[in-house]
Amino acid sequence: MFATLPDALRLFVVPVFAWAALRDVRTRRLPNRLWPPLYAFGALLLVWELAAIWPLAGFEGTRFAVRAALSLLFVAPLGYAFWYLGAFGGADAKALIAIAILFPTFPEYAVAGLTLPLVDTQLGVFSLTVLTNTVLLALAYPLGLALSNLRRGEYSATMFFARPVATDSLPDRHGRLFEDDAGTTRNGLDLDALRMYLRWRGATLADLRGDPDRLRDPDTVGETHDPTDGGTHVGPRTDGGTATGAEGEPVAADPWAAERFLDEIDHGAYGTDAETLRGGLALVARADRVLVSPGMPFVVPMAIGLIVSLTFGDALFAVLGAVGLV
Repeated sequence: MFATLPDALRLFVVPVFAWAALRDVRTRRLPNRLWPPLYAFGALLLVWELAAIWPLAGFEGTRFAVRAALSLLFVAPLGYAFWYLGAFGGADAKALIAIAILFPTFPEYAVAGLTLPLVDTQLGVFSLTVLTNTVLLALAYPLGLALSNLRRGEYSATMFFARPVATDSLPDRHGRLFEDDAGTTRNGLDLDALRMYLRWRGATLADLRGDPDRLRDPDTVGETHDPTDGGTHVGPRTDGGTATGAEGEPVAADPWAAERFLDEIDHGAYGTDAETLRGGLALVARADRVLVSPGMPFVVPMAIGLIVSLTFGDALFAVLGAVGLV
């Protein structure tokens, strides 16, 4: 037999995660409606398996219950904790919770005389294996970024974290500026927040770069517009849409009307404060090339990590076993 029916049905979520990874790369946005069906599907499969071995008597029943409990009560809350601490985005946390519900224990698949995954663990919590494989894959991203910089002849202390790009390309990019008008910083302006600001004031990046001295004056901001959420896939490319705010009396000591922007929008701008916004605007107004930290949507290595886990198994456990640590 290829697999138990619940394990076979779990394979249907693999293309869902592949689609989510592709969309996350392109837009850095995943719809909230994606996750509830996955949660419900995983819960249904878990109840199915519980019913098949109920009343969880003996070693096998107890082992299944312990593994499922660890996945649901440890791995799933980790997703929320990482989001709360700022290590994850909201979609990343929801994806990990989905993995914890869908894959609490190791599945088994018989393929060409092999039993996949090849490497099991003593603990046997499959969602934890997906997480560790994902982390290992994510750690490779800075190395890939550094190699990309080296191929372009870029040698710097920031080569593992950011790459130089043409300022005019920022409207179509995702990530965060790795510098401001004062120099290198790891807390630069989020490019989604930059798009929000430009749409809010009805200006383009070309307008900003063409006449920064005039646009720095808060009095030049009149009617304001819907800032959207700053995504590249929604709203105008770099300028304002439908007017939503009335003309107001800008604060005289508010360069770029940064404080007015943050006060008027009805939600945050990715943690941006007025000084960060001003520093980023001053930089993109004068520089032809800027350092951008592109970031890596965690759903991308998670989708790859899921495939690796389903086929090879636990990479960390294999390495530790090879050196005799487990």
